[in-house]
Amino acid sequence: MASLFYVGEFRASGGLKSSRLPDVRARRLKLLALDTSTEYCSTALWTDGHVDVREAQAGQRHSELLLGMIDELLKGAGLRLLDLDGIAFGEGPGSFTGLRIACGVVQGLAFGSGLPVAGIGTLLAMAEGTGADKVVCCLDARMNEVYHAAYSRLDGSWHAVHEPAVCAPDAVPELPGEGWLACGSGFAAYRDTLTARYAGKLVSIDAGRCPHARDVASLAVPYFESGRAVSAEHAVPVYIRNKVALRIDERPNR
Repeated sequence: MASLFYVGEFRASGGLKSSRLPDVRARRLKLLALDTSTEYCSTALWTDGHVDVREAQAGQRHSELLLGMIDELLKGAGLRLLDLDGIAFGEGPGSFTGLRIACGVVQGLAFGSGLPVAGIGTLLAMAEGTGADKVVCCLDARMNEVYHAAYSRLDGSWHAVHEPAVCAPDAVPELPGEGWLACGSGFAAYRDTLTARYAGKLVSIDAGRCPHARDVASLAVPYFESGRAVSAEHAVPVYIRNKVALRIDERPNR
């Protein structure tokens, strides 16, 4: 993957550089974004509003696919990593392994190139992708729980009605008013429970929606424009839940 890292340039400058946190407010943004928080793997290259993507149903193959997808994006645009203004990633919640893969790749690329980074919540990215203004997001968190959040959009900006949390499907927070679009794998895994909980609140359900890098990129733009991006060492997962699996005695009887 020499085309990704351009090792010769780093050697010529004396090795790895610290993040340069460039002032990008007065020029066109070029951002790389990625998301590996679910079984879906996606990358996006944002160039001043134009987005090119690579995506795949990866299952457990994120680590095999991700760098190749990034390399393909950069080559297709005729760009080097050093030509970018920053890297954005889906920070979580989601698959523990997937989040670690994303952070590992982002840190490697950002440390090597001196680029700033921005972590974007995966549930918010899902809401952004729907195009709706009132969205409740649920990802299947396994262990009979969901990662849940609810957002409303006002004057083009998202506001959290319920911040991301992990909870049982029958205990998700109530939603104010009506007209909510529901999305995410939680509505596939626990559809009956969640629709009963939100009876009369939902206008539609998009159970197949996953977080996507194109929406991560879109949400990251203000971070880079306003100088809120951070250095590579701050690219960390947001797990919400620390426990990966149930003990045998905690598992439900089948």
